[in-house]
Amino acid sequence: MLALFKSKPLLDTQEQQWLIDTFIWAVENFDSDYFINETQLVLPNHQCFPDPVSSIEEMASKVFERVVGYAGMQAWPIQLVAPAQLQPQVFPHFTFARRLRGKHSELVTAPPHKVNVSFNPNQINQPQDLVASFAGTLATIMIHHVGVLPPGGKELLPQATDALACFLGFGVMMSNTVYQFKGGCGSCYNPYANRQAALTETQTLFLHALVCHFKGHQDSKKFLKSHLRSQFKRAQREIKALINDTANPLLLILDEKKAG
Repeated sequence: MLALFKSKPLLDTQEQQWLIDTFIWAVENFDSDYFINETQLVLPNHQCFPDPVSSIEEMASKVFERVVGYAGMQAWPIQLVAPAQLQPQVFPHFTFARRLRGKHSELVTAPPHKVNVSFNPNQINQPQDLVASFAGTLATIMIHHVGVLPPGGKELLPQATDALACFLGFGVMMSNTVYQFKGGCGSCYNPYANRQAALTETQTLFLHALVCHFKGHQDSKKFLKSHLRSQFKRAQREIKALINDTANPLLLILDEKKAG
């Protein structure tokens, strides 16, 4: 009888397990030390993006520089180019010494050319979409470089890219930009400015909550869209119960390090 009053889980068992497995994949392959010690929660505020800008190009450049820095990819051979300059490119080979990300990452095999990244000018008035799109592009580059497929293989690469962007610290903006409401003014809505999300809002929120759990972040809820906040709180509760019951050694180690 009491089971009638229990709330339904946010995700079904299969969805939840894939997200957890993909989080573990990210920890194992994309510099766990950086995640534990240096990854920060990137928020849509002046503290994270303080740079004054006076043009579309300057805004794109400053935001890109910040996103690269928060991802710990300053040493990566990546450059931002104008949309008209972006051409099909062959992904170059390069290697790092010591660390994959962060200030101790050192590029030891320089490629013949850098990886070009561009931006969608329509997103200048939707900066969270711009940040999330940059984060997704960097996640794609990182996956391509490391060369380890996510759980589920090649078919789930788009979803894994969104997941990795959350792992890099961009979960708030990834969650906020899964779906854009059209609102009451049709002329204010620009579908070309929206990023193409591969995970649902609930899946993205779950991953963001998972990152927040291990990073000890408590204040991101107020930066989420209002309709997402209750789901985020539920995800937090479910993840806490899940970690309390888990036998996975990596999750236990991460939880211990968080507690320490």
